[in-house]
Amino acid sequence: MLRRALYHLNRFKPIPFNTYIRSLVISGLVHPIFQKDQQSFLHTSSKMSANAHVDPPVCKQIPHNHEKFGHVRPDPYFWLRNRKDDPDVEAYLNAENEYIKKIGHPIEETGDKIFQEMKGRIPPADRSAPYKDGDYYYGNRFVEGCEYPVYFRHYKTVDAPEEVILDVNELSKEHPKYFDARRISKSPSHKLLAYAVDTQGRRFYNIHFRDLETGKQIGQVIENVTGNYTWATEDVIFYSKQDPETLRSHQVFRYNRQSQTHELVFEEKDETFSVRVGRSSTRQYIFIQSHSTLSSEASFIPVSDPTTKPRVIQVRESEHEYSVDDMGTGFLLATNWKAKNFRIMATAYDKTAKEHWQEVVAHDPETFIEDVDVFKNYLVVTVKRDALTHMDIYERDESTVTGVGNKHTVKFPEKAYVIATGVNAEYDTSNLRYIYESLTTPSQSWDYSMSDKSRVLVKQKKVLGGFNEANYKSDRIWVPSRDGKEKIPVDLVWHKDHPPSPSTPLLQYGYGSYGITIDPTFGQTRLSLLDRGFVWAIAHIRGGSIMGRRWYEDGRQLRKLNTFYDFIDVSKGLTERKMASPEHLYALGGSAGGLLMGGIMNMAPELYCGICAMVPFVDVMTTMLDESIPLTTGEYDEWGNPNKKEFYDYMVKYSPYDNVDPNTHYPHLLVMTGLHDSQVQYWEPAKWVARLREYRRAQKSNGSKVVDRQLLFKTDMDSGHSGSTGRYKPLKDFALIFSFMVNLENGALKVAAGDVGQGREEL
Repeated sequence: MLRRALYHLNRFKPIPFNTYIRSLVISGLVHPIFQKDQQSFLHTSSKMSANAHVDPPVCKQIPHNHEKFGHVRPDPYFWLRNRKDDPDVEAYLNAENEYIKKIGHPIEETGDKIFQEMKGRIPPADRSAPYKDGDYYYGNRFVEGCEYPVYFRHYKTVDAPEEVILDVNELSKEHPKYFDARRISKSPSHKLLAYAVDTQGRRFYNIHFRDLETGKQIGQVIENVTGNYTWATEDVIFYSKQDPETLRSHQVFRYNRQSQTHELVFEEKDETFSVRVGRSSTRQYIFIQSHSTLSSEASFIPVSDPTTKPRVIQVRESEHEYSVDDMGTGFLLATNWKAKNFRIMATAYDKTAKEHWQEVVAHDPETFIEDVDVFKNYLVVTVKRDALTHMDIYERDESTVTGVGNKHTVKFPEKAYVIATGVNAEYDTSNLRYIYESLTTPSQSWDYSMSDKSRVLVKQKKVLGGFNEANYKSDRIWVPSRDGKEKIPVDLVWHKDHPPSPSTPLLQYGYGSYGITIDPTFGQTRLSLLDRGFVWAIAHIRGGSIMGRRWYEDGRQLRKLNTFYDFIDVSKGLTERKMASPEHLYALGGSAGGLLMGGIMNMAPELYCGICAMVPFVDVMTTMLDESIPLTTGEYDEWGNPNKKEFYDYMVKYSPYDNVDPNTHYPHLLVMTGLHDSQVQYWEPAKWVARLREYRRAQKSNGSKVVDRQLLFKTDMDSGHSGSTGRYKPLKDFALIFSFMVNLENGALKVAAGDVGQGREEL
């Protein structure tokens, strides 16, 4: 597959709650994007009414100032980053966790019900639709009561006996707290299997090997790498390795299984770039892709001679992005060269510089190219057009100037939906596996004939617990931006008995960074909110790409404030349309979406009853000014470089930690993080919460009337940015998030008296 934005290793990954488990159902190769809380808050020995007097933790302060361009930023909680040398750090985090337990009786009671509902919707035993690769059909299944998938294959036909090739449940037994197995990949002969394992959550993986003929492990392990690798031949694997301190993926190695040697093939010297490896659709080339946010460079190595030095296709240029695949007759490229929304071009193997590229699919200002799947006789181009995903299928025809002939677009029935190509392992086929779903339609796997346009449903995701698609309604509306220049698309879904209204609770979700679009997918966990009368709204704000590249450009660097303004304008628009009200409006976002939550909370706190911020990037200035923090230098193209005054002055305007107002009464707030988070370090939300608590205490001691607001902070002490792993354990965090909002809505979760008092002794 040729991806337009090739696997950016950004610090902040989206937390798309509406896509939970979908990728597991598709292929079994990728775990859910948002998975947290392995130790459930739901089970606690301390049961206490939320109205009982419970003092919140008080974080100690140590004077510390940051100064840049004559501007001083006080940071008395800077010490919280020193976890290795100061036991008070974990003591504070544990105290915040204990605080939730002590006041958590209503959360616990509702959360238990929600967790059981969510778990009850998942079929105890389930299996994916197998996909064909050579002589085998591969898939995965879940065993009742088990957390992890079992990978299997059938020889020649799906009716042949099942052969188990990897049981992740068995592998995980020695690591019960955290176990992430991914990139399950067979060798070219299908005789060997490789897989990558992380047992901490910091995204350092060990690559293991298994002999599929004997079923035994091979005593070779590639240790502490990114988990990104690809087979070249039966004996040669290429993999990428990260810097142990900055976590930037900067090296590519060639590993020879016979000699057990590791040879450095490529090293990315530019600290704003990261590197990945991949294999072409034809399996004839290895690609090494260097990329920053706005620039990229690809090199290739023929599989027929894997010891060859990599050859650059097109030398990197500022703000030129391209990615590459093999067509069998030359290279195919998706590029933004003279094409803001990208176009598709082709070139000969021996003339790869851009002056030799020939246009295959022209640039369209109304169509944004996202992905291209390459087949021997077809190109499948996935695009965004009219704020919807479309699949344009081109017949390859070398007799034409462009190399393509007839084109058709696959049609779908609903007003808002999402489609994505599934696992298409074979190059010479007319069959396309794709995935379809919508806000009300559970995930479906289809096999589509690109030749005669017929389709067959091969897998319908089952949702138990009495789910009936007819009970839910969805709509797409457009809300004007404050400058009057744009209309912001908003997708909504609700139970038919609880349509949007000023008295109906509404949860507004957003992300708005890196050009990532939060598609209107189905979410079975979401049903627990919809059935309780909530409306779910996805605000497609600038910083994403739902309206094309310009939508992204208008929400980054010196236009980043548009992201926050759009989200706020959607909230106001929903209120003006009588679809929501501040008394019943909630907001949710994670990672870079957590930055969004911190920003809108400072800019428009009066609009929201409650906010949930997951693994939030809230200490923007301190992080982006510290190049020793993992992945910082690669983020300058997204946020700006605050070492330059123009960017410093702009970024400090929205940095949540630096803009907490001591006189503002903020909405109810739930914050969640992971101790081992390598993307957004745990200390960012910890410092933010500590400052919010400090100012709340000051309001009380100064005689100010303090508005009744709850503030909860949960740290998963065993996981990282992606949270805990497994099939059921992640549901516990969904239960916490949803229970928090449900109990705010029904009035059961009142702030403890001590939360606005002086608190107990410092930690």
